[in-house]
Amino acid sequence: MTSRKRSGSGSTKRPKEKVVYIYELLCRGEDPSADSPEFWHEFFLLQPNFESLEDQISKINNEQLHVVKPNLNTLFQKCIEMLDTSREDHPKRLCNSLQTLCSLFYGIFRKCNTDASSNILNEIFGHETMDEWLKLLMQHCNRILLGDVTENARFMCLKLLLVLVTGTDVSQNVLLEYLMMHSLFDAFVRLLSDPTFRAQHGHDIVILLTILVNYRKHEATNPYVVQLSILADELALNGYGQMISQSLIDFCRQYMQSLNNVQSSSWFSSLSSMVGNMFVSDEGCERVQQIKANNGLLLALYEAVHLNRNFITTLAHPQAESSAPPSPSNTLSLTQPVPDLANAPIIDMTQYPTNLLVAVFQYCSIVMQDNKNESSIANLKLCFLILTCISEDQYANSMMHDSNLTFKVMLHRAQMRHRKLNVDRVGKSQPLAATLLDLLVEFIVSHLMKKFPMELYLLCIGVIHRILCYQKRCRVRLNYPWKELWSALIGLLRFLVNQEQTLVKKCNIFHLSLQVVNIFNLFITYGDTFLATTNSYDELYYELNREEKVFTEIHAMVLRYTTMPECEYKDDVIKLLNALVNILAIVKHFQNKIKEWLAEQGLSTPTEEQILDVVRKNYDLTLKLQDSLDQYERYAEAPLHSSFFQAMVRDVVNDTRKHIYGYVKEAVSIIPEQEVLLATVTASTPTTPGPST
Repeated sequence: MTSRKRSGSGSTKRPKEKVVYIYELLCRGEDPSADSPEFWHEFFLLQPNFESLEDQISKINNEQLHVVKPNLNTLFQKCIEMLDTSREDHPKRLCNSLQTLCSLFYGIFRKCNTDASSNILNEIFGHETMDEWLKLLMQHCNRILLGDVTENARFMCLKLLLVLVTGTDVSQNVLLEYLMMHSLFDAFVRLLSDPTFRAQHGHDIVILLTILVNYRKHEATNPYVVQLSILADELALNGYGQMISQSLIDFCRQYMQSLNNVQSSSWFSSLSSMVGNMFVSDEGCERVQQIKANNGLLLALYEAVHLNRNFITTLAHPQAESSAPPSPSNTLSLTQPVPDLANAPIIDMTQYPTNLLVAVFQYCSIVMQDNKNESSIANLKLCFLILTCISEDQYANSMMHDSNLTFKVMLHRAQMRHRKLNVDRVGKSQPLAATLLDLLVEFIVSHLMKKFPMELYLLCIGVIHRILCYQKRCRVRLNYPWKELWSALIGLLRFLVNQEQTLVKKCNIFHLSLQVVNIFNLFITYGDTFLATTNSYDELYYELNREEKVFTEIHAMVLRYTTMPECEYKDDVIKLLNALVNILAIVKHFQNKIKEWLAEQGLSTPTEEQILDVVRKNYDLTLKLQDSLDQYERYAEAPLHSSFFQAMVRDVVNDTRKHIYGYVKEAVSIIPEQEVLLATVTASTPTTPGPST
């Protein structure tokens, strides 16, 4: 009965792959090569099984490790031997050895990350013999990246390097020392300089460089930091920037398409979507995940503008390649069918960025609208740090203020109850400095909320201050509607005064108020050097008088805190009190003149033009000359932002690790078929006979 049931059940077990059987022998401490001198040559013709090898490594405990260790060392060494591109060998062996190394390293790292008691990483790689093998691995990787090999081998080599650098937290990854001692920077630069290689591998290279640059960057000399800071190869720098801009442009394109889809849908489906989103976790929604996916390339952009002055020249470089880079987050699956482009919707390309700087501005305007979760806030902070570095650079400022270099930039604005959005979101053609100011003004007016983002506001005001300092220093008269900036800054001061009781318990509102007031002092003291027209001065004094209540209330608030003995912000309170002197003098002077004029004319409600006329005729007042208004502290990453970048790098490493696992596993099953096809085609190609050797 039993035998009949078994034979008729149809539940026969799938036969075990030969490579899986070999993995099991190796991880039991047995030597499968004992009776076969050609074992390893045959082994590397077998298709690797990524999941199986990882699973076998995960089962090894500390007691079994001393038995299994020799076999794992042997497997590691044999893989490296197969990477020697000078060998006349089957191309499949090279790819399979790279795939096996990916699986081996990934399994070991995962064992360490999930099992705190495991010491497998140190046991395998923590001795002098393995030092030589790891050095040899780096040398072979360099030859593969630059050598005459198949693109699949180059692809897998880069994936192997990504597995190595993302295996664990960057500060704890001891294997990164070998990448420091044997730098692959020159190989990365050559690949980025080549349009074909860049299109295929550019994303991986930029992410690798970003992670390697952040390895102990403040603790010891990092060769990647040094080499990136002095890189002057224009092709490589343009290629580096192109990878970043294409990713940001792709994000902006997806956002625009999602907006168009929402606008074309019915009001009921839009309402359903809005209600549904209320119950979705902010951190888990699709938009947040898309923003997080850009962290790696944004961090790459930050490192470039922070370290390399030559990179600034690429910011306004037109982007010739329109396709998105092949990154794990935005490519099709290897097994996914190619979409039908014939039926794709026609897209108005004037809505999309044309260079890196424009892409950054448009990207920032999108990210600004999402302020409900920590991921988006961290991403926006990184954007502001990038803008800070750009606004400190002399060449970047001259480029952004060039009146002959104008762009139409679509800045997205959040929907707010107290304003109507313009249907035509594409702005007028203007210098990029004007667009940047538009972006910063939009942030100021759209983030006045109870959960006040103090750090972001300080960074935002800091960028505005740097732009004005450049204009004053170089006497650049930007044609800009300054009234919008003044109104936004006064609105910020009004908010700080109204929310004083709540905010003062959480943050130093006096320091931010001081930065804002000093921007007004910069206009008052040096406006004649950079304001485009004399009318601008009249409008400035008009705005100060129109909003005199705000400055009077700030002054009263500051006086109150000067009498408090236990005020922790006493220094900033005193500085703010001194900074208000000229503004209060202007307000008092013109308020008296306006009252006198109204009495003479017998009016109670004057028009704006009448007030402006009074202002023009009564500039007879003396102001106090204030020092250092056009000075600012140069940006420095450490120590203020060190912890932020450590957390950001950790997120990039974790995110890349998740993608790389699925991508390599998928590639393991696809690439061998391609290699077999390539080998078959090569073997069937007739060759010219040569002399026998």
